[in-house]
Amino acid sequence: MTDTGQAIPAPAPKRGIIDTLEIDVRLLGMLVAFAAIALVFTIWTGGTFVSPRNVFNISVQAVPVAIMACGMVFVIVARQIDLSVGSMLAMCSAVMAMSQATWLPTALGLEYGSPLILVITILVGFAVGTGMGAITGWLVGYQRIPSFIVTLGGLFVWRNVNWYTTNGQSVSLTDPHLLMFGGTEGVLGAPVSMVLGVAASVAAVVGLLSARRNKQSHGFIVKPAWAEGVMMAMVVGTIMLFVTWLSRYPVPEAKLKRLFEAQGEVMPEGYTAMHGLPISVIILIVVAVGMTIIARKTRLGRYIFAMGGNPDAAELSGINTRALTVKIFALMGFLCGLAALIAQARLQSHGNDIGMLEELRVIAAAVIGGTALAGGVGTIYGAVLGALIMQSLQSGMAMVGVDTPFQNVVVGLVLVIAVWVDIIYRKRMGLMK
Repeated sequence: MTDTGQAIPAPAPKRGIIDTLEIDVRLLGMLVAFAAIALVFTIWTGGTFVSPRNVFNISVQAVPVAIMACGMVFVIVARQIDLSVGSMLAMCSAVMAMSQATWLPTALGLEYGSPLILVITILVGFAVGTGMGAITGWLVGYQRIPSFIVTLGGLFVWRNVNWYTTNGQSVSLTDPHLLMFGGTEGVLGAPVSMVLGVAASVAAVVGLLSARRNKQSHGFIVKPAWAEGVMMAMVVGTIMLFVTWLSRYPVPEAKLKRLFEAQGEVMPEGYTAMHGLPISVIILIVVAVGMTIIARKTRLGRYIFAMGGNPDAAELSGINTRALTVKIFALMGFLCGLAALIAQARLQSHGNDIGMLEELRVIAAAVIGGTALAGGVGTIYGAVLGALIMQSLQSGMAMVGVDTPFQNVVVGLVLVIAVWVDIIYRKRMGLMK
């Protein structure tokens, strides 16, 4: 108390740097784990693990799982599960492979490799995936069959219908337009990649500044200017490092010669070119940004999180949870179709085992990324990071000669540990008893 009887205001509590930067603790933990994995395998492989070539391969290989993990976030947030995503990927891949190689050329009288056939093939694949997801959503939402049972059944049904679709045969895919979606055959090159990297950096800075002004206009407390600057520097640094690193991966000389020969030209002496960003990674980024916007800025996203937080309250507030369930699973099916397109393009064929056990990797990626199995909590960027962590683990273990069965053991242990850590975190934060 002062001499005038007024109370002395208590000093503001000191905030740590993490609190000041407003960094999600779980996200920070995942980043630390990712950095630790990279450091261990970098030392173990003598630096090969972080070479531009290996970073490129990890990025391309993680895309199908990461795309499906974005949809799995919505499924799990809504307190559901989908065990059939790997089989749906296989089914979509089978339909697209047969459409492009056999059905459409015969029906339309066009040659294999026609751009029209590819466009129709992609649309058919997306429609099949969306339809399978919608059927699942209808059974779960309107018929009240537990999603675990419906999708477990779907796992067996679609996996074996896929086999009958191709008569158990693998389908070779050589259309260069299709292969552009797979990775090494579809890259932007270093100059274009650098331009996109700068554009993405500018967009990220503008987005952070816009969010800051939006908070200020509504009277919310914003982080200090220096903290905002640090966040911007971290985001821009990450984007440019990734783009620059992939732009250091050279295209093999033999491949360059084939490209020049295909155009009837001779490759100039000493000519070199770099891979840069793969088109499949660009697609993943677009999907992740789009799904994040849906989750944070649209009514659909708010309804999904509301239903996951308290289904009964959501229904009483007027949300049509049955129709919403159909939409969630239909979106999941669409993303399975997109993942199938990229997976078969990377493999340059459709095989009956495509997508095998991917459902487990997709669920693991979402959970490792911080999506709570109890529902109501999850982020798209967390799921993408979870997919990268798992792919990095598997790639690193493969590089040092670890057997595939033991790789799966490690992935299983990581999944259990991730759920355990999430439960401990939620208990400490008072989010669960």
